[in-house]
Amino acid sequence: MGHEPWPTELRLLERGRLLSVAFDDGARFALSAELLRTQSPSAEVQGHSARECKTVGGKRNVAIIAVAPVGNYAVRLDFDDMHRTGIFTWRYLRELGETATARFDAYLEELAAKGLDRDRPGEK
Repeated sequence: MGHEPWPTELRLLERGRLLSVAFDDGARFALSAELLRTQSPSAEVQGHSARECKTVGGKRNVAIIAVAPVGNYAVRLDFDDMHRTGIFTWRYLRELGETATARFDAYLEELAAKGLDRDRPGEK
């Protein structure tokens, strides 16, 4: 079994609009609060199956207000829209960092297809 990259730094930047994550293998990612909120691993966003997954609009200006450790494997991110149920594992943060551009592009396409946008709240 190979070494899982381990986070060496988590830092909120730009008044909580970005989360900087650095790993022990040298990888570093700046993840927007909007991406993290809309891709939250919570049941509220992901549902309990692919069919229940929600596209959440209106999160362009969301900010992270707290980062709380969950054991030694994850963090819970608290957002200023009061969402605080997503547990972001180190592996998931790494995956988000590696796929951020593609995920955000897909999110924008989903918003457009569902008649939602980044500035108006809504779920579909």
